[in-house]
Amino acid sequence: MRSYLLKRLSQTALVFVLVSMFAFSIVYFAPGDPLYLYTSPSVSSHKLSDEQLKSMRDSLGLSGNIAERYVSWAGKMLQGDWGLSTSNHQPVKDQILSRLPNTVGLMGAALVLSVALAIPLGLLAGYFRNRLPDNVISLLTYIGISVPPFWFGIMLIILFALVLGVLPSSGMRTIGVNDPVDVARHAILPVIVLSVGNTATFVRYLRAGVISQMREEYVTVAVAQGTPRRRVLTHHVLRNSILPLITMVGMNFGTLVTGSFIVESVFGWPGLGVLCMDAVNNRDYTMIMGITMLASCLLLIGNLLADVLYAVVDPRIRLDGGSDE
Repeated sequence: MRSYLLKRLSQTALVFVLVSMFAFSIVYFAPGDPLYLYTSPSVSSHKLSDEQLKSMRDSLGLSGNIAERYVSWAGKMLQGDWGLSTSNHQPVKDQILSRLPNTVGLMGAALVLSVALAIPLGLLAGYFRNRLPDNVISLLTYIGISVPPFWFGIMLIILFALVLGVLPSSGMRTIGVNDPVDVARHAILPVIVLSVGNTATFVRYLRAGVISQMREEYVTVAVAQGTPRRRVLTHHVLRNSILPLITMVGMNFGTLVTGSFIVESVFGWPGLGVLCMDAVNNRDYTMIMGITMLASCLLLIGNLLADVLYAVVDPRIRLDGGSDE
């Protein structure tokens, strides 16, 4: 097990370095001067001082040759200095950390809801293959995969906010109200929209796994020995069918940072998705690089955790060259 973990950690570190090089190349190979908006009087009415320009160039890694630039930028990133935003001249790290809890809370709730719904629905669909429960669940998953999130979000706003008036239409808090219940009420609609697509995808993967496992001999033997079918399904079939679901959850860790640009925009949720969209529109390379690195880091951590859970669920994965340490 130790050698397996060391191997995965080394692979994760290598991928992280490659991702950092890609993120740095966004600025290095960008056409023109990334600070053109602040160096040209004809474009910007607010001209920065030489000291501010030098600080921003250093934070972007625009001084020296490409190797020196990358080493300087990566070293500052590791030390927690993520540079200054080229659009508002504020520290990138502070802006990201101020929005991070909003997006992580929203996406985390959506991910938990997706898994909680997908497991029983996937088990039912696989167990009752080609029968009424499977047909109904499959129809719902096809709709969930196909429906556009922005359209679904707008329909929920019209129904629950405008027609019924039971839920807020946008924002994260009611003005003048600082109550967790109020935040939860604002999060209900975006969480539902975000969870629909993931739930549908998770159900399809889990259903396929259940159908495959139900054909195995150990299921026939367990049923013949008098083991209740419900126990076989929840204790044995589920354990062997959940590996694809673990992979999908690990791949969704990156969305804990980036969130959903469209959903956050539709519901006016002040998260990193909106911040990243603003950075792209303003060509704020420093902000884009910071969000990219944070999202990549979480995605790699999610994949690493998925691999570890793989080894826990299926001990055969821990074998490295025929030996298990």
